[in-house]
Amino acid sequence: MGFVDEVITPLYGGALCPWQRRLSSARHQGPAELLEPSPPSPWIERFLPIVAQGGRALDVACGSGRHILAASHSGLVVTGIDRDISAARPLAGRPGVELIEMDLESGSPWPFEPAAFDAVIVANYLWRPLLPHIVAAVNHSGVLLYETFADGNERFGRPSNPDFLLQPGELLQAVSDKLTPIRYEHVHLSGPDRIVQRICALGPDHEGLSLPPAL
Repeated sequence: MGFVDEVITPLYGGALCPWQRRLSSARHQGPAELLEPSPPSPWIERFLPIVAQGGRALDVACGSGRHILAASHSGLVVTGIDRDISAARPLAGRPGVELIEMDLESGSPWPFEPAAFDAVIVANYLWRPLLPHIVAAVNHSGVLLYETFADGNERFGRPSNPDFLLQPGELLQAVSDKLTPIRYEHVHLSGPDRIVQRICALGPDHEGLSLPPAL
């Protein structure tokens, strides 16, 4: 891993609260069994345990459904949305999974109410007009997990169009009025080489923000 630009809010010391115990436990478990070869992003999988148990999750641009499946294995009720859901269709009969086929870039109204979800997941997708809607969809106790390609990735290949590359600090700016980031990176990853930006940000009433910080 190359350069890292990271902002960290302490994940708090002392006795572990329930969501910290879930996070600690998840780090010692193997990845969820998948129906397709593409595994979930380690970033997304790392923070799913801090989502409220039994909560509602939204996977934006869900693709093959790798994060739908990971969230479902974490006990969440999941809605996946994409302009073509054919790759995720095998998950349609799974309990607690809803698939919506919709082109979010067509100019149609955003289909979800504000604060509708305990978790919003976005991976390898950027359409800037949606950023305010994505952030607003996280409820006051919820979690935003976002990871996609960023400025500098053009050195390694596609995407190289600036329209699809996050600028440094862009996710921090996007959440600044509504959510609190606890992890942020603008980082060079290998296997394959790529530049990504990613964030885990919490709603103002998430239990992780009510604990005293570690000394």
